Formats: sequence, structure tokens, C-alpha cells
Amino acid sequence: MSRQLFYFSVLSLTLSACSGVDSKRAQGDFDYAKKVEPKEIFVPETLDKPKEKNQFLVTDKISYQGPVGDKMDIRAPSLVLPLAASSRVETGSDQALIWFDKVLEDRELLTFIKKALVDQLNSDKVAFTDVSVPANQGKTTIQSIVVESDWFHSEVETGWLFTEIELSTSLRFRYQLTAKPHGRSVSLAVTLIDYMKTDSEGGSKNIDPIDKQRAEMAMLNKLIAQVDYNYRLQQRENRLMRANQKLVKIAENKVEEPAYAVEMALDNLWSNMPVFFEKHGFTITDLDETNKIYFVDFIKPTISLWDSIWGDDESVIELPDATYQFVLAPLDDTGEKTSVSIYSSNGEPLELATLEHIFPVIEKGLSFRNFY
Repeated sequence: MSRQLFYFSVLSLTLSACSGVDSKRAQGDFDYAKKVEPKEIFVPETLDKPKEKNQFLVTDKISYQGPVGDKMDIRAPSLVLPLAASSRVETGSDQALIWFDKVLEDRELLTFIKKALVDQLNSDKVAFTDVSVPANQGKTTIQSIVVESDWFHSEVETGWLFTEIELSTSLRFRYQLTAKPHGRSVSLAVTLIDYMKTDSEGGSKNIDPIDKQRAEMAMLNKLIAQVDYNYRLQQRENRLMRANQKLVKIAENKVEEPAYAVEMALDNLWSNMPVFFEKHGFTITDLDETNKIYFVDFIKPTISLWDSIWGDDESVIELPDATYQFVLAPLDDTGEKTSVSIYSSNGEPLELATLEHIFPVIEKGLSFRNFY
């Protein structure tokens, strides 16, 4: 026998041995299940019987209705993983079910969860059918959506030079989304409704209860991950929209003086102004909270060579070093807009040309982008 043929034979035997190991089942010596309980010690009537303690008694009365020995399934139990925002599970439940609570106020929760379900089925390239019954039909008024998927197929191939299908599995699921009457909580339940398996022993439509539960849990966890992904996409869109939104523009205050108009409530802007001052070279010397006036000294920040190299330099407001007043006032009756008027030390408002010149820095600063 050649050396190459010998190595190939050893390799084949090794792979065969590895493939024969079943990680689902217990392995080892199960002679304990066949042991016979010894007879009790005979004690004559004339003698006192010693006390018996059954705390550590091992009996041979084994229930053979369940799995015993190598038929025991030793896999860890499957769990629902509430990874998405505001998702929760029912304590002690082994059902493949999860609850989602409302996170996005501008999105209907039931519609959002259904979209995540459809996105996942489309990603898996599996067709589906909506079998929901409208809430106004029948006796129920609870809003519910029921979707049934087409077949999920998976195959296990064996062989090296010539492959063959060792195991083929097909599953079909039902997804039920139920919204509470207030619409702020939605449950998602997954149920395996059809199953087919083909292996070397033939075909079967029966599935072990543990495998059924694991399949339902795995599918539900995949959908939870999709909901979490959709949440992150929506949050990213909201951040981009907010970053691109013009929250500051040049306008006039109520006495028709040049000023900045900020899309922020007066109290919120007032409390955030110290952050703006600190970032742009202003020092607060006094304030009048009743009239919403900040008295500040301005010293133009210097940018070092190292700041320029490392990109740590902040945009500088091109104003003379001097004392200024920042006066905040409501701009309309809604309370959502605030005017910011800048006055010199002698009480004169800065000219429109000056406000336009420093607007790029002021707009970014009063929008509070990248501050937190």
C-alpha cells in the first residue's frame, strides 16, 4: 500500500469517526440504569431496627416514559433574547413570544414590527401570505396580524470529491402580531406549523418537541435582531435629518433689530448657552435671568500649530475682543422659537453685515451639533 493511500485511509476513518458523534445526545456508560436495588438488611424481631435516612437513596424505579441514557437530549435550553429597544419577555414562559413597547412616537408600532418581519422574510427570499382577519369581523376588537411563511429549506452535504445531501430540512412558520387597544405594546409570537425532514432513514413530518421549540426560538430571535436593526436605521435617519436641519437663521427680533432666530424653546436655549460660550471664547461676567440677558467678555481664541495638525481647532467667531450682551426673547406665540440679539457694550445691536459674516460659526454653535 502506498504512503498516500495509507494517509487517505486514516483521514477517511478520522472524518467518519467525527461525523458519528451526536452532540445532541448524552454519551458514556449508562449501566446505572440497569442496576438492581439491593435488598434491605433483615433485622430479627428481637433486635431494634436501625434508623433509615432516605435523603441520598438511589432507586431503580426509573420512569421510562421519558428519554433515558443515550436517548437524553443534553442541549442547553433555547431562550428568547430581548435585544431590541423596549422589548421584554414573559417570566417563566417557554413560548416563542416577545413584547415590544413603543419607542418611536412618530411611527405606529404594529406597522413598524410588521415591516421588520417582511424585511426579514424578503432577506431570506421566502414568500409569505397575510391571513389576518380584520378586527371588525368576528367578536374580537383586538388588532391582530397573522402571516404564514412559505418553506425555509436547509441541506447538509457530505463528501469530498463527490458530495451528496445527507440531511434536508424544510420548515414553515406562522407569525402573529397582536397590539393592545392603546397601540403602545405589540406581541410577536412564532409557531412552527409544517415540518419535513429527509435523511438516510427516509422522510418524516414529525419533529421532536425540543427541536420544535428551538426552531421557533431561533426564528423569533432572528426577527428581534431585524427589529433592532430597523430601529438603528431609523435613529440614524433622525440624526441625519436633525444634523441637516437649519435650526438657526438670520431674522429680526420683536423690535425689528437684526438677530438670530433659533428653533428652540427659550428656557432650553437659555440653559444651553453657557456651553456655547465656553466653546467659542466667551466668558460670562454677569447675567439677568429675569430678562434673559447674558453679559460676556470675548477674547478671540488662538489656534496653535498642533491644533491645526491634529484637527482639534474649533471655528473662530470673527469679532473684536470686547464686552457683549446676548439677549434672548420668545420670537412667536408657540414658544418653540427664540431670538438671540447681540449688543455691544454701549447697547447697540450688531449690524446685519456682522451677523451674516459670523453666521457659519454661530449657526453651528447654536444648533449644538457635536457638543454632546
